[in-house]
Amino acid sequence: MTRSYLWTPAVMLLAAFVEVAVWADDGAAVFIREFTLIRRDHLHEEPLHDSSQKAEDPSSRTARSEEDRDTLWDAWGSWSECSRTCGGGASYSLRRCLSSRTCEGQNIKYRTCSNVDCPAEAGDFRAQQCSAHADVRYQGQYHEWLPVYNDPDNPCALKCKAKGSGLVVELAPKVLDGTRCYTESLDMCISGACQIVGCDHELGSTAKEDNCGICNGDGSTCRLVRGHYKSQHASGKTEDTVAIIPYKSRHVRLVLKGPDHLYVESRTLQGVKGELLVDTSGQYHLENTSLDYQRLSDKEVLRIAGPLGADFTVKVQFSGGADSVVQYIYYQPIVHRWRETDFFPCSVTCGGGYQLTSAECFDLRTGRVVVDQYCHYYPENVKPKPKLQECNMEPCLASDGYKQIMPYDLYHPLPRWESSPWTACSLSCGGGIQSRSVSCVEEDMQGTITPTDEWKCLYSPKAAILQPCNAFDCPTWLAQEWSPCTVTCGQGLRYRVVLCIDHRGLHTGGCNPTTKPHIKEECLVTVPCYKSIDSLPVEAKPVWHKQAIELEEEVSVTEEPT
Repeated sequence: MTRSYLWTPAVMLLAAFVEVAVWADDGAAVFIREFTLIRRDHLHEEPLHDSSQKAEDPSSRTARSEEDRDTLWDAWGSWSECSRTCGGGASYSLRRCLSSRTCEGQNIKYRTCSNVDCPAEAGDFRAQQCSAHADVRYQGQYHEWLPVYNDPDNPCALKCKAKGSGLVVELAPKVLDGTRCYTESLDMCISGACQIVGCDHELGSTAKEDNCGICNGDGSTCRLVRGHYKSQHASGKTEDTVAIIPYKSRHVRLVLKGPDHLYVESRTLQGVKGELLVDTSGQYHLENTSLDYQRLSDKEVLRIAGPLGADFTVKVQFSGGADSVVQYIYYQPIVHRWRETDFFPCSVTCGGGYQLTSAECFDLRTGRVVVDQYCHYYPENVKPKPKLQECNMEPCLASDGYKQIMPYDLYHPLPRWESSPWTACSLSCGGGIQSRSVSCVEEDMQGTITPTDEWKCLYSPKAAILQPCNAFDCPTWLAQEWSPCTVTCGQGLRYRVVLCIDHRGLHTGGCNPTTKPHIKEECLVTVPCYKSIDSLPVEAKPVWHKQAIELEEEVSVTEEPT
């Protein structure tokens, strides 16, 4: 079966191929990659060890294994060139049967190759194959072809759809080797069949990445983040921030329901900023990261498989009308992790002492050591306990011979942490910070306490120097419903009660007076007033007016730090 293809310079395609199937012992067909075969009965039969036979290039074949020697197969040949230069391709090796009889097993084997990520601007491999047919007429017309992904019936056929129409055509029975069977999988098409590929890039492997992107990982190097955002057009802003998603995050998904629109800003570790405005459905690229955007009639969906190439700030542009709701989920890498240090110097120079290791907080992005509070931010981060070992056990020399040194912790306590009282909370509500000092001290046999080197206390965890306080919400204004208009016709006034409500639901003080909603406003009753011009409606002052005025007085409440 011979076929001809046209292709772009970016992807090289064989001009002709032969499709061959080798039948294994269990009756299943194993498809062989495109190459030209010559039947053995077309060759001149010669003895296998005839000295007149042309010697084969020794570099073209590997030595026959013990298993090969027990069968009728020749040694496996050298591996072919990879079908792709990046993104994961396939290479094959052949062997020949040395007998006129049928050999058991297969004469071809595959392995993956070029398992490095392609640049984001390189585009999708399947899309390249579809676009290569743009200069070939189909039913008398030229089309711009877009790939059809995740075909459940035949994922390894090259199905493409014409842009701007519903026309879907199978342009080739097989995609090129190394094309992904499905967009969310490493499984690849080889010779028209979908082959399982593990995260270790081995064919037939069942190894899977965890949600953090670690092959065969346990999910401990990242954390799941869920969130919910509701826009507030009344704030007067034209845009707002939905979420700041850190560098290296994975499996990002945002769904916006409402009239507003999503857009993305980026900031690299070097401070370089970027921006991406998405308006039509499709795939976009920002900071070496692919973003899949869908715009439907009632919602927008943004998916990013990751890992993100920078910190991404997802924002919403207000378009007026009803408020929008955004739900998002992603896996955030734990970028600050504990790293065990080497042993500190020995506590003594002779006579037997001890030395300890410690743990330092390490920023995986910058490769620098940072303050411990960054690592305490993640509950999943467990600080390793210090290791203790003896050191300098040689006896100390003295004028009268050897001097006996008493073990350090036998006759007086080990060094310990001591902390000062907490400071006042930095905020009275809405979440503040308290601090204190924590230092390492020693106590001698007379009970005198003196500060000492911090490393001596690292055999036990250091107490926290910061803690949150007053995490309850600040009081907010709550406006009740408006009263009826004070007149029965024409223009009058209406009133409402405005309360300052704290986090317990009680009417208290402490609200910002500049943001208080007004308690009265003008109202108009559309019933015409049939009165003379000198007898205008008189404003009534019913009971709710007095109640609203009384509640104007604010009550001051002080929250003690917790």
